[in-house]
Amino acid sequence: MTPSQKKKVVESLPKLQIEVPSWGFADTGTRFGKFFQAASAIDTADKFADAGQVHAFTGCCPSVAVHVLWDFQPGEDPKAVARLARRKGVRIGSINPNVFQDQLYKLGSFANPDAGVRQTALDHVFDSIRIQNAVNSRYLSLWFADGTNYPGQDNIRTRKGYFEEALRATQKKLKGKQIVLVEYKPFEPAFYHTDIADWGMAYLLAKKAGPRAKVLVDTGHHYQTQNVEQIVALLLDEGMLGGFHFNDRRYADDDLTLGSLDPYQIFRIFHEIHSFAADSGKYPDIAYMVDQSHNLKPKIEATIQTVMTAQELWAKAALVDHKKLKGLQLKGDIVGAENLLKDAFSTDVRPGLATWRKKQGLAPDPLIAFRRSGYERQAARERTRRRKELGIVQGGSYA
Repeated sequence: MTPSQKKKVVESLPKLQIEVPSWGFADTGTRFGKFFQAASAIDTADKFADAGQVHAFTGCCPSVAVHVLWDFQPGEDPKAVARLARRKGVRIGSINPNVFQDQLYKLGSFANPDAGVRQTALDHVFDSIRIQNAVNSRYLSLWFADGTNYPGQDNIRTRKGYFEEALRATQKKLKGKQIVLVEYKPFEPAFYHTDIADWGMAYLLAKKAGPRAKVLVDTGHHYQTQNVEQIVALLLDEGMLGGFHFNDRRYADDDLTLGSLDPYQIFRIFHEIHSFAADSGKYPDIAYMVDQSHNLKPKIEATIQTVMTAQELWAKAALVDHKKLKGLQLKGDIVGAENLLKDAFSTDVRPGLATWRKKQGLAPDPLIAFRRSGYERQAARERTRRRKELGIVQGGSYA
């Protein structure tokens, strides 16, 4: 790695601040069941403590995404929750309403054929905005399970209209620099049609909602052959890319650690962002977030691994010479242009990352440093004891 490359890497890294999810530190699973971990978080305080470890060792994860039904107790003061986060070394980031868990959402939330259910969902989102205001959060992040399983089950165009109406009402409640992020997913749990199935649907709904609505791209929410970086490029060009949920996927869902299957795709996505910045003279205003729930990998280690991978691929993409690339493109030198990207991707940027971390007072390898800290073992012992005291059983009896 040349001195000029190292300089580029060090200069690029502060532009990548990554939010981690509170739910990524708790016991989670699939629809078939859960695999439990002794060190998994029991409550919101544990989640913030674990997130604080990720930030302490990586230096780039100052905020935690919270889930309104999972991280706030009924009647709890949101400002007290925000203070708890700060005591653990992080702050509350995006606010995530829950309009998919309760029984009344069986036929949908914003698109439910029952006007009363639609209003209940909207009221919950308004309650979430009040929490957003109380904790000084910028982002309201919306994902919906709405859709149908069978042809004829409901009117697709009518449901679209319900979504337009509810999202407009949501956007009007925001103020200042607050943003509502509209996420999409091609299928699951709805298997005939999903109301917000792709980036185009999310884009249309966000545009109709108003100027504070943007699209959230979850890197796992695509079919196998989709060109995700093209989606990113188009949304950037339209000024409609509001945020990411980072993960990886083998088929069409998510929750694998970033870059575990296709790191070159993440590199290409980051290249589009760096390219936009080179052309416009400034980096786009994007919320970078992790959305992963790990059943097999240790939760904190998996999150640190994802963050380190994101930093590495971001740094590699920062090495692309955009002026030279544009010249090759104008000449029609396809091989030269592709190799320019591949050379950047093949560069070992770890020396540059180590230099940046040293300047931040961090260990050169955050994952090794975390393992040596003993936090995971201590948390496992302490939380096992607490579960016994509270009568919480993880997949069996304590007898």
